[in-house]
Amino acid sequence: MMPNSNIGPSSIKEMKPSDVNTHDVDEGGKSSKILSENMSKLHLGSKDEKAAQIVEANPLAKDDTSVGTKSRGHKYSKVHKFWETQPVMQFKDIGDKSLPEGPIEPATALSKVKQEPYNLPSLFEWTTCDMNSDDMCLELVDVEFTTLRKMTMSMANKLYKLPDAPITPGFRKMEPRDVPAVTGLLRNYLSQFGVATDFDEDDVGHWLLPREDVVHSYVVESPQTHEVTDLCSFYALPLTVLGNSKYTTVECAYSYYNVATQTSFPQLMNDALIVSKQKGFDVFFALDVMHNESFLKELRFDPGDEQMYYYFYNYRLRGALKPSEFGLVL
Repeated sequence: MMPNSNIGPSSIKEMKPSDVNTHDVDEGGKSSKILSENMSKLHLGSKDEKAAQIVEANPLAKDDTSVGTKSRGHKYSKVHKFWETQPVMQFKDIGDKSLPEGPIEPATALSKVKQEPYNLPSLFEWTTCDMNSDDMCLELVDVEFTTLRKMTMSMANKLYKLPDAPITPGFRKMEPRDVPAVTGLLRNYLSQFGVATDFDEDDVGHWLLPREDVVHSYVVESPQTHEVTDLCSFYALPLTVLGNSKYTTVECAYSYYNVATQTSFPQLMNDALIVSKQKGFDVFFALDVMHNESFLKELRFDPGDEQMYYYFYNYRLRGALKPSEFGLVL
């Protein structure tokens, strides 16, 4: 937690791309709406309690046998009645070198893609980002989103204090005229990873140009050459707080795509923390994908206690990738 800076615990989690699921796919298309989970408690119970809650919230889970066993002729045997109907990697295919890497089924025509948001299970709802929270530090403690970890509030304020403004010369908000330069930066940077988004200028304009309550992007423009040399970005995803009369939301910023060529990664991301504080965010999250490990410890990000898994729909990988081999943020 970073009380004085209004930036809190980060989420540093290992990804396992060999698993397959559809829930991380943007099924709403290019909608600016996001998915928030209405959490009755911000601290979770035992594993058994969690499993019971999952089954209750997801009727499909009651028909899903997910006990793994070893059997003759197979390294691993699992039965998932729902997922076996989907174009995803199957447990029975693990280790089968004869299967090609790539799409499992042909691409679906755009005209056949569902345009309306899908119905959500209980405890979930579609909502738009709301950035109207003023109480930052104490809010996180009051709703039990984080703790002070044996520190007083004054100690935490001193430890996590941020400058009032970005310190990198030429640091500014991304503008439409920056799209070609940012596209070049991203394509060059992402080319080194095993799996990455293939951005063109239209993609960059849609996904990274700043939109209030959705995505925030900044570039570093050289004062001497006026060349765009660096990029940092984060998107907004507020959490709804239930059962608290004082607070209704926790405003969360999530690290998105960042490229550092002339500015050090820690300095670039420290500027990102500063502007996220200025915009009223309570917490800043980051995954350990790409080169993010180069700034997480130096900027005192608090490691998360859970893992995040990437699920590929209609795409087969022959083996799992390390987080640092990933050039993709979902």
